[in-house]
Amino acid sequence: MEQKQSQYVMGVLAAGLSYLIWGFLPLYWKAVGTVPAGEVLAHRIIWSLVFMIFLLLLLGKWKVVAAEIKAICRHKKQAAGVIIASVLISINWLIYIFAVESNHVVEASLGYYINPLFNVFLATFFLKERLNKAEWLSVAIAAAGVLWLTVYYGSFPWAALTLAATFGVYGLIKKKIPVGAWTGLTLETFIMASFALIFLFFFNSGAVPLAEEQLSTVLLLMGAGVVTAVPLLLFAAGTKRISFTLVGFLQYIAPTIMLLLGLFVFHEPFDASQLFAFSLIWVALIIFSWSRSRDMLARRTGEGKLDARKKLQA
Repeated sequence: MEQKQSQYVMGVLAAGLSYLIWGFLPLYWKAVGTVPAGEVLAHRIIWSLVFMIFLLLLLGKWKVVAAEIKAICRHKKQAAGVIIASVLISINWLIYIFAVESNHVVEASLGYYINPLFNVFLATFFLKERLNKAEWLSVAIAAAGVLWLTVYYGSFPWAALTLAATFGVYGLIKKKIPVGAWTGLTLETFIMASFALIFLFFFNSGAVPLAEEQLSTVLLLMGAGVVTAVPLLLFAAGTKRISFTLVGFLQYIAPTIMLLLGLFVFHEPFDASQLFAFSLIWVALIIFSWSRSRDMLARRTGEGKLDARKKLQA
């Protein structure tokens, strides 16, 4: 019992820490704001791969990961899924970095608030999961919030919705093709690393060479691999030890921190119309979380009664 409790605590700490790191990442990307988003993305991919190879060698996980990669390559559908996932997460990273560098952290936070509800939409159509009335209501309220922002801005909030859509579809693919966290990140960065190198050497002519950058900028670009890999590995370790419902609650830590950074650190504009739209989405998330928690509790209660009946019959 004590071991199970300690595993649970470790799971909460690992998952919570991953969301804290993701929440404060805008500060990191702001620090390299003099470097264009495309170049930052290329370095993020390359140094993530370097860091993962270093960790695999250091921890002796290389053989296990290599065997899993070979198994994926034997199945065309799995290999295609991993390639698509690699492209999607790269697009997500690029939009996120661009949003931070162009002073749209608040809009980026909106994307990650929407993401859980977008996941519900995907699960309904691709995983055939059913929604109850409260969950459909939450989706409708969130859609109203996005529509309000669209009318208010006079343009589609493409950055927020692209972040939600790319991360949502990425998660769906990862669910359909179960790949370990170590293997997944290593393979995804390996697939995109060649494109990142080609971009840096052939399509980034206006950039300052890395050797000529300030030492602080060079270190930040190299460190992008660490700040990418560490929260993903923590998240994978945490979600194995805690319930999906708790993960659902913890995931709001990151966009909340991002929103607060956008408002109080980067001083981005946030008027009454934006507050109204965000309020709609917060209400939608509260309804959705309440509905999922209630259903989870009902299932556990039902399972508990069933186990009790079985014991009595035995």
